Amino acid sequence: MDDIPGEVLRGVPYGNLKNPPDLRCHKRATFVFSPPMDEQKQIVMSGIRPTGYLHLGSYLGAIRNYVRMQEQYQCFFMVADLHSLTTHPDTSQLKSNVHRVLAENIACGLDPDKVALYCQSHVRQTSELYLYLNMLAYKGELEKTATFKEKVRLSPDNVNAGLLTYPVLQAADILLHRALYVPVGKDQEQHLEMARNFAKRFNHRYGEVFPEPVAFNFSEDLVKVPSLDGLGKMSKSENQMATLYLADEDDMIFKKIKKAPTDQGPTVPNSPRHPYIENLFQLMKLVSSPETYQRFETDYNECTIRYGDLKKQLTADMIAFIGPIREKAKAIMEDETYLKSVMEKGAQKAIQSAEATMKLTRKAIGLEYY
Repeated sequence: MDDIPGEVLRGVPYGNLKNPPDLRCHKRATFVFSPPMDEQKQIVMSGIRPTGYLHLGSYLGAIRNYVRMQEQYQCFFMVADLHSLTTHPDTSQLKSNVHRVLAENIACGLDPDKVALYCQSHVRQTSELYLYLNMLAYKGELEKTATFKEKVRLSPDNVNAGLLTYPVLQAADILLHRALYVPVGKDQEQHLEMARNFAKRFNHRYGEVFPEPVAFNFSEDLVKVPSLDGLGKMSKSENQMATLYLADEDDMIFKKIKKAPTDQGPTVPNSPRHPYIENLFQLMKLVSSPETYQRFETDYNECTIRYGDLKKQLTADMIAFIGPIREKAKAIMEDETYLKSVMEKGAQKAIQSAEATMKLTRKAIGLEYY
């Protein structure tokens, strides 16, 4: 959920909600379910921290599917500002970062009238459920999470309690809306497994309140957007010159693609492509027309490829792809009145859902004294 993924598990949600499959022994499985047949829309929940800039991988790997989900599911999409405090204690840019994340998501096609697009801190019930779930979380299991170990390695002087209990807060975000479907990347599978464990522990101790959420993606098309240098996938904060951001100006897109490494070109027809050459072709497949992609693939296979021409075409197509999103996001960010209305509308929807869950939660625990 955190940091919109460039790659998500494949699968379409199942319809039999009373008897969800036992997922405890299938952390690495790929789940493929039948579409729900219920008239009532099923619930999807996901979030993104307001740190860094959204990039091409964010859009093609996640947001594009979120736009499709909003037509079929009840969607809660959250800006995880509380999560960001665990690793970014300087909040001087938090407001502008939150506004940018909201603006870019809307510019990509999310409709605030169709989804609950809200800030985590505006839903105070989150903190209440976070507290209750902490009573079900154990120090040993929290210390073993891969993301905690990585954060400790990267920031040994900032090992705070919020960082340790990060998966608990993430579970609270999901369970607060009793969401069944959570689009997550590989690095978040462990956190989702923990959310299922917390739901099971709560239900076992206090009574059935929470469904056990599963990972899924609306589409069967997995998209992992490569970095321009061929050394991994695009990132919000790392290797910025190898990542194409949705806020990049045209000249920056040109510079980044121009700097992408190439080789001397093939000398034998139908030669395998070096990974960083394959990356350029993958990017072209994502933003160019099929005819354009096929033309350059044919040139490569026939050993007549001119990488300068390929980069020029890719730059033009990338600018045509990113430019409209960038300009729309800019316009939205300049309209603080509109952004305020979006946040208020989203919070209202999220709070209504959250309070309904918390009434059930308090009753199940026994926190009703009059």
